[in-house]
Amino acid sequence: MIIDFPLLVGSFLVAVIVGLTGMGGGALMTPMMLLFFNVPPLAAVSSDLVASAVMKPIGGYVHLRHGTVNLRLVAWLCAGSVPAAFCGVFLARAFGEEAAAQEAVKHALGVALLLAVAGLVAKSLLAARERPGPGSDLAAITVRPIPTLLVGMVGGVTVGVSSVGAGSLIIVALLALYPALKANQLVGTDLVQAVPLVGAAALGHLLYGDFRLHLTTSLILGSIPGVYLGARVSSRAPSGLIRALLALVLLASALKLLEVSNATAAWILGVGSAAGVAGWLVLRRGRARTATADPVPTTADRTG
Repeated sequence: MIIDFPLLVGSFLVAVIVGLTGMGGGALMTPMMLLFFNVPPLAAVSSDLVASAVMKPIGGYVHLRHGTVNLRLVAWLCAGSVPAAFCGVFLARAFGEEAAAQEAVKHALGVALLLAVAGLVAKSLLAARERPGPGSDLAAITVRPIPTLLVGMVGGVTVGVSSVGAGSLIIVALLALYPALKANQLVGTDLVQAVPLVGAAALGHLLYGDFRLHLTTSLILGSIPGVYLGARVSSRAPSGLIRALLALVLLASALKLLEVSNATAAWILGVGSAAGVAGWLVLRRGRARTATADPVPTTADRTG
């Protein structure tokens, strides 16, 4: 078995980002294989999904141990996402044969990355607006079956076609449907439902996709230590900066996959960067006002 060492190093670097931010696995790994290693789109999607199926259960187990998973939500999401993810593989094949199919998957991935950027921005805004306090009671959350089922179906098809969506896309809809959930509860619920979702998509690609063992092996060997290292240093790293850089990388990858001209892409990235800086300044000013309005009680205040 031949190990692709440059791909192993690339997957290690992507996995470090995933460990730091909790996002970006499929949204970065597949474009990396397409843009830097000239892997055919369907082969990149297949290998990435199979590698993810090996690594996803680890994170899901951690969240289950910490009680940040709504299992009723997981059940309804999986009811829609698992069969849809399996069918997404057939949809990828139905786009056309050979070059036509590869081009269709490439464009679908570009659109999925744009949605992933939206998910990352939404998650960052949630974290910025969230105030310290007790978390919401997961058991008290009222599950909305039909909308949740539809979210799972859309996310499943997207994952089956492009390998993107398990983390970045579905969480956007969960934010809208269940605003009472805390950020860690959203991430935990989304991560656990992603285990059977990615497993179903990976099975479909093993049977009908373009799975390549040496690519998957290189991804796994690089990703496991990378995720571990990223998780170890995540408490010390400036996560806000990492998320901003991740969003720019995803946006640039999406524009490249959608064949946007370099000049137009530069303008879009410039405007996006300026908007990000402006949003950060607004949020920082809002946090400063909140801190001024609600000062932390001193020991003298508490003892009266």
